[in-house]
Amino acid sequence: MSQDRHEHPVTGVLPMTDLPADFRAFHQLKRGAYVHWAELYLGNRTDAEDAVDEAFEQLYFGWSKVLAHENPHAYAWRVVKNRTIDHARARGRRPVLTDYAAFETVALREAVDHIGALEQNLAIYAAIRALPERQHDAIVLRYVLGYTTGEVSDLLGITIPGVRSTIRYARHRLRESLGLEQEEGTR
Repeated sequence: MSQDRHEHPVTGVLPMTDLPADFRAFHQLKRGAYVHWAELYLGNRTDAEDAVDEAFEQLYFGWSKVLAHENPHAYAWRVVKNRTIDHARARGRRPVLTDYAAFETVALREAVDHIGALEQNLAIYAAIRALPERQHDAIVLRYVLGYTTGEVSDLLGITIPGVRSTIRYARHRLRESLGLEQEEGTR
């Protein structure tokens, strides 16, 4: 990958050292998490890296616009999501985010009734897929990919209390859609 040679993440034309320091720092801090998310969505590490690198290229060429944006982190997240979706469509694929994740859970690997556990996982992921976008993203980042509340906050560009609130509402919707009763004393 061109990154190993410290070149521009996509084009390989510009050495990373020639890029603005703030962009290099942003790239270094965010790329891993973005690729992690895109890989889950695309089901393939190489495709995920390509999509994220295309997003970073777009961010680089509009870097002054990104920095001028009211919420640069949220703007960058939107660019990564759009590039990932475009990448899937260009390859004639449907997104596999939650379907793939259903097969990768610890509960499924340790289940006695694998079919029952798979059915339950698929129902949960179908309910996650039906959540509003922000709730969906927060739940996937927090519970499917395992990021902390602070990391989710940083990735989505929303406050930590905002993440907690979003997750609380998402969990409520999930309980409703799955027909589960809210456990006493939980949020």
